[in-house]
Amino acid sequence: MDEQNNNISVLQTINSPSDLKNLSIEELESLCTELRSFLIDQLSKNPGHFGSSLGTVELTVALHYIYNTPYDRIVWDVGHQAYSHKILTGRRDLFHTNRKFGGLSGFPNPKESEYDAFIAGHASNSISAALGMAVASSLKHEKRHVVAVIGDGSMTGGLAYEALNNASSQPNDILIILNDNDMAIDDNVGGMRDYLVKMTTSPTYNRVRNDVYQKFKKGNLITEQGKNLILRFNNSLKSLLTKQQNMFEGFNIRYFGPIDGHDLPNLIRILQNIKDMKGPKILHIHTIKGKGFKPAEVSATVWHAPGKFDKETGERIVTKSKDQPQLFQDVFGHTLVELAKKDKRVVGITPAMPTGSSMTYMMKEFPDRAFDVGIAEAHAVTYSAGLAKEGLLPFCNIYSSFMQRAYDQVIHDVALQKLHVIMCLDRAGLVGEDGPTHHGAFDLAYMRCVPNLTIAAPFDEHYLRHLMYTAAYGNEGPFVIRYPRGQGVLKDWECEMQKLEIGKGRKLKDGKDLAVLSIGAIGNTAREAIHIVEDEGYSIAHYDMIFLKPLDTAILKEVAENFTHVLTIENGVINGGFGSAVLEYFADNNYLNINVVRAGIQDKFVTHGSVADLKKLCELDIQGLVKRMQSILHKQISPNNIEEKIYK
Repeated sequence: MDEQNNNISVLQTINSPSDLKNLSIEELESLCTELRSFLIDQLSKNPGHFGSSLGTVELTVALHYIYNTPYDRIVWDVGHQAYSHKILTGRRDLFHTNRKFGGLSGFPNPKESEYDAFIAGHASNSISAALGMAVASSLKHEKRHVVAVIGDGSMTGGLAYEALNNASSQPNDILIILNDNDMAIDDNVGGMRDYLVKMTTSPTYNRVRNDVYQKFKKGNLITEQGKNLILRFNNSLKSLLTKQQNMFEGFNIRYFGPIDGHDLPNLIRILQNIKDMKGPKILHIHTIKGKGFKPAEVSATVWHAPGKFDKETGERIVTKSKDQPQLFQDVFGHTLVELAKKDKRVVGITPAMPTGSSMTYMMKEFPDRAFDVGIAEAHAVTYSAGLAKEGLLPFCNIYSSFMQRAYDQVIHDVALQKLHVIMCLDRAGLVGEDGPTHHGAFDLAYMRCVPNLTIAAPFDEHYLRHLMYTAAYGNEGPFVIRYPRGQGVLKDWECEMQKLEIGKGRKLKDGKDLAVLSIGAIGNTAREAIHIVEDEGYSIAHYDMIFLKPLDTAILKEVAENFTHVLTIENGVINGGFGSAVLEYFADNNYLNINVVRAGIQDKFVTHGSVADLKKLCELDIQGLVKRMQSILHKQISPNNIEEKIYK
């Protein structure tokens, strides 16, 4: 293990990027070393995204050294890379609160700092946003530089290519920095490559180049079309000399690189040279994820977000006990393999989340039937539709918040054709420290209005297995299964899978004073709250609805005819969600004398913090649901008594 430098004297002097301007190159290099030590120390105790931010230390220092931020804009894609950026922009002493409730966001957020030019929780948006900023600056006659920093993973998203296609047709001087920590640099052409980078970024070369173009243009010897033809010829000649081709020059965007993203002096020199060049530009840098911490350099995937670890030994601190319930994602992964062993039609699809979704189990057992399609959710859905059209059984697993990026494909390519695609939405509901960009708050509402969809949420691990089986063999159309992040409730999660009746819920218990209708795993929290309230003498019925679409109208009819008070509970937005569906049924069927209270996520974006903190904030924890039930039943219960009953 590399010895960590505890002397952070240079870093302690940096309170804003302006403090970088007077530092020497040697001091800037010392700052990079100190930044890495600071990150390693902080993230070993307060977990976050580790490898990506260690890989962008030199780039971050160079950008803030060269550019006049926050007037000049830096758009990060995604924000995993931006921890050093946060530290250098006045948030060093608050960094211990990163991703904690009430603390710093784990991603750039303009509400948090003027240095955060654009929110950066989802991939591939940086070039579009930066291009818009650059064009706006041009129209307003502002001399503002705009830089988009995009990781190679984000370059797999279609939005990035749409922006590249548009960049050459708009008046702008955008700089796109491709942070490549996966693709190798070909050493065989390194000499010519380095020579061309030095030549094409040279101020003298580019001044002469521009002067010649302006004279030709003034003399009507060249048109804009002719300029593009010459640019294509120039790019073709460069490709011939280096024996390399790149797609960026096909967009008529000037390309520089690749260069070593950890060579700070060279990075600064090149950024300075191309800073004031006209027109859109791409600088391709090569970095190493986890740079400066050997275990992270060796195992980038494991150290993307490793949790707590010993910074001296590199040993990860795992607190999970063997007798704890499985994660919902692991139950999904194991069940998918079980289904695949019995049915050769079963295939799995994930957009760049094989570990997070536990698709890795399928990839290990059936590598030719499990597909990681990259950060490309829209493609993942339509790809799954194509598989289904030819008779396969695709399980397309996408995080709930990321499925938002594929909404048109769900409607146009799957639902409209009524294709047998099983869409499993992991991380549904409140997800915790990643915050509002990652909460799976909207899927119940945005899926419910789409014709031909069946939508369901399991109460526990057994029902996740039952729903996966039902989606495959008790249904012929598109099927959505949403389940939360984290552990279930059953230590013995394995069971014989059953085919459920679609649109049929279940009564968990009878009651007479209040009917509680819940959907999904939050029903377990509701059950605990019901026990507490019933200890005060009330009688509460509890229904696990299982299906949002179609709703169990028999249960709703029973409730409407027997109860005056109804509480609906969902781990999602209440506007347009499960509670809204219940209200619509009551209104459409003229059940008008029922007091319905909806518990869920209110009409606002929920901040970051632990899942427990956020459930408490949204009053979706046990205590919050107890208070709601008591409010409905017109009886108060002291907080101390609630605490005793929750934890006794």
